Amino acid sequence: MTEIATHTTPEVGGMGHSVKRKEDPRFIQGKGEYIEDVNLPGQLWLDIVRSPYAHAKIKSIDASEALKVPGVAAVVTGKDLEGYKLAWMPTLAGDKQMVLPVDTVMYQAQEVAAVIATSRYAAADGVAAVQVDYEPLPVIVDPFKALEPDAFVLRPDRGPDKANNHIWHWESGDAARTDAALEAAEVRVSQDIYIPRIHVASIETCGCVADWNPIRQQLTLHMTSQAPHAIRTVIALVAAAAGLPIYEQNIRVKTHDIGGGFGGKVPVYPGYVLAVAASFLIGKPVKWIEDRSENLQADSFARDYHIHAELGATKAGKITSLKVKTIADHGYTDAAADPSKFPAGLFNVITGSYDFPEAFVEVDGVYTNKPPGGVAYRCSFRVTEAVHAIERMVDILAHEIGKDPAQVRFDNFIQPEQFPYKTPTGWEYDSGNYPAALKKALDIIGYNDLRKEQAEKRARGELMGIGISSFTEIVGAGPSHDFDILGLKMFDSCEIRVHPTGKVLARIGVQTQGQGHETTFAQIIAEELGFPVADIKIEYGDTDTAPYGLGTYASRSTPVAGAATAVAARKIRAKARLLAAHLLEANPDDLEWENGKFFVKGSPDRSKTIQEISFAAYTNHPQGMEAGLEAVDYYDPPNLTFPFGSYICVVDIDKGTGQVTVRRFVAVDDCGNIINPMIVDGQIHGGLTMGFAPSLYEEITYDELGNNLTGTFMDYLLPTAVETPAWETDKTVTPSPHHPIGAKGVGESATVGAPPAIVNAVVDAMWHLGVRNVDIPMTPQKIWRILRDQGVTA
Repeated sequence: MTEIATHTTPEVGGMGHSVKRKEDPRFIQGKGEYIEDVNLPGQLWLDIVRSPYAHAKIKSIDASEALKVPGVAAVVTGKDLEGYKLAWMPTLAGDKQMVLPVDTVMYQAQEVAAVIATSRYAAADGVAAVQVDYEPLPVIVDPFKALEPDAFVLRPDRGPDKANNHIWHWESGDAARTDAALEAAEVRVSQDIYIPRIHVASIETCGCVADWNPIRQQLTLHMTSQAPHAIRTVIALVAAAAGLPIYEQNIRVKTHDIGGGFGGKVPVYPGYVLAVAASFLIGKPVKWIEDRSENLQADSFARDYHIHAELGATKAGKITSLKVKTIADHGYTDAAADPSKFPAGLFNVITGSYDFPEAFVEVDGVYTNKPPGGVAYRCSFRVTEAVHAIERMVDILAHEIGKDPAQVRFDNFIQPEQFPYKTPTGWEYDSGNYPAALKKALDIIGYNDLRKEQAEKRARGELMGIGISSFTEIVGAGPSHDFDILGLKMFDSCEIRVHPTGKVLARIGVQTQGQGHETTFAQIIAEELGFPVADIKIEYGDTDTAPYGLGTYASRSTPVAGAATAVAARKIRAKARLLAAHLLEANPDDLEWENGKFFVKGSPDRSKTIQEISFAAYTNHPQGMEAGLEAVDYYDPPNLTFPFGSYICVVDIDKGTGQVTVRRFVAVDDCGNIINPMIVDGQIHGGLTMGFAPSLYEEITYDELGNNLTGTFMDYLLPTAVETPAWETDKTVTPSPHHPIGAKGVGESATVGAPPAIVNAVVDAMWHLGVRNVDIPMTPQKIWRILRDQGVTA
């Protein structure tokens, strides 16, 4: 295992120490506070009537029977909201979305009406009593059919100049040069790859408690959000458009403990807006929590990318070009949380870890009768789709030319001395050592011996495969010159206050959903200032107190807010130097910093600890110096960071059943300098499991009428501890040269890198049978049919 360097004592607990998570005692004792635990005096409940149709006209809504249900206070429809200009709201992608439909539903399980009642059960009874008369309309669930000239136009509200189902076109790279390079290539391989629609399926569903105080004219919104400040701004914008007196200075968004986010708790869902509107109109707190089926059937999805890729190379396997065309199914509206400049996210990182001379990628967004979204399911804005495509194409090339997939990667890696490296699609990679990561993974797993074993098993008719994924991720959105959401630049922030007794309060603009921010951000401050982690309190998630930030998703917490924390701490250290000079009667330039204290050069016995300096900041600061010891930083990163890794998967396939068994999986990750090795390992283990899941189990499917066929956990399968392999992990460390602490981010890397390693292993096991590609999820039924078609099984 890689040794992680440390510069502080275990008692201080700075970077590199596996400090136990400060937040865990409340969780393991069942003392966490989730949205279900928030209940206010006089609170009402909101439940939602949902459409059984994927596309239909609403002929009428009859709420008379619902209003007779004991406890039901009101039923709200789209026509009611239309009077307040609240029937539609903006999406984070700049499209618009119905809060409640006025006349047409666009997907199965769409919100149709809201019932407000004195209890959750009364609200549910009211929902069951609402009668809606629908007139079914043509349904389109295939994005290719949605693009046909005679296709039914799903969004006529966009106007006659946009009378089609095409949302946007986006491209990156040089098309002409890429076409020329492909024409000149000695070897050309192409493949259609579908990455299906999946759901984050976090352990806690979405919910909120909206509390409008008409006396104080103040809205407090308790909610499950990964980006509370952005939600506050969106609510203020929606209220302003509706003419409601809900102003941003009077809006407080408060998150509590969150049971998983993974991108699914970034969007603004209609349930949030309905709760706010109901509380405003009724003057009482209103609570909404969706159930599991609502969460799976109506909330933002991930993936749903139809990819056609073509790769050019020499006969020896040197890659020369890549061309990718993708259709992105966004459902009935584009509600992705992608940066404005990147409607397809960061998909153009698709050249991966390889030295491509030419590349071109284009993506077209399409409307269908499915729920909206396109969230970054534990990945940085469509990077998972990009990595899957390039890692599959490199493996296909290797098999086509009869060369070992590991060697093809070694032959095409960007070399360490080439960094910073400019990709043909415009990114500048900060640092990397891809050969070292792959070599370490090969050595750990015993690659050569496995290939010998595979040959022996194949001779006996057994199916064993070995798959490699050497991925590069792109995280830390992002630099303000390129990154914004709804115009909000994607900086992030930290405010640090040192109290007279040497205890620290830090508030950050990002939001934890289990990543361990209360621990790791304290470790950054401990590293920079020498205060023990135990003396540092981290707060987040309250827009009345935390500095403005864009939240936690796309693995941006450490790259952006972590950097802000380090810079704020250094501002405090700079002032502490002046205070120490005053106390020691020395020139500030004559002081040295080490292990939480300043001392005079050449006289280490003349020193002042950071705790002594903290007290002096309030009791003995020099005249003319501002009292106190505080700092704030809003960090605008100069570039993104580029974590990477090499994963190797070994699978066995049962020819009789099609069951794929992951026998071994080695993951070597490089996330730059590591704050807490234990937490990093936990993030990688969780990420690997969330990459394993869509590879073999997860998929949201629809029939031709738009009915969701996987709307419960009976049908939408998740792996348990029984199915999950024993992960083998290790690290390389390649610091980011531009990040204040050299960190890169790690929370999503494993989810990005795992699926192609597993798919490559399964295809490797069957390539000799003529199997070239298998789309995920690789279920036993799917594999069995492939083997049957190849004449391998009866």
